[in-house]
Amino acid sequence: MSAEPNVSIASRYASANASLLGVIENITPEGWGAPSPCEGWTALDVLSHMFDSQRSFLTDRGLDLGTPPDLASDPVAGWRQHSAAVQSLLDDPEVVATEYDGWFGRTTIGETVERFYLFDMYVHRWDIATGAGVGTELTDAELNMIEAAADALGDNIYRPGVCADAVAVSADAGRQEALLARLGRVDPG
Repeated sequence: MSAEPNVSIASRYASANASLLGVIENITPEGWGAPSPCEGWTALDVLSHMFDSQRSFLTDRGLDLGTPPDLASDPVAGWRQHSAAVQSLLDDPEVVATEYDGWFGRTTIGETVERFYLFDMYVHRWDIATGAGVGTELTDAELNMIEAAADALGDNIYRPGVCADAVAVSADAGRQEALLARLGRVDPG
């Protein structure tokens, strides 16, 4: 599924995180409370969701991420602390290769990060940026990965807690707009 097969999962996480940090570092205190394209969630709720899901996934596999930061009091510092801990784990090839029984059968931590958590970071970066009014564009490589992940998930992408039902867009919608609409998102602006 990887668009860049010779690039390590640790490097792909670092790249996705750098793009995410580029967005969240520009959000004002008021922007964190702004509604996101995820119904009922603010920009901070979306960041908290990514934090909670990554943390839970890794700690459920016996990995130590240290004391959780207070994301609500300082979202940027909290995310930096969290993502540095995740990065440290992903820099270890043994962690990336650790096998476990997942939703779709036997897999590894690295495969799950690649197939789901990077997808989550790309899409939610857009959600956060759009909600907070700072804007972001997904790259062709990111769009390729999101499309591949959505294709692999099939109808499971519309399970509760994953994505809302697809929304209609005009026939002349650009690739990013059409893909995000497939994932139940529209730019409210």
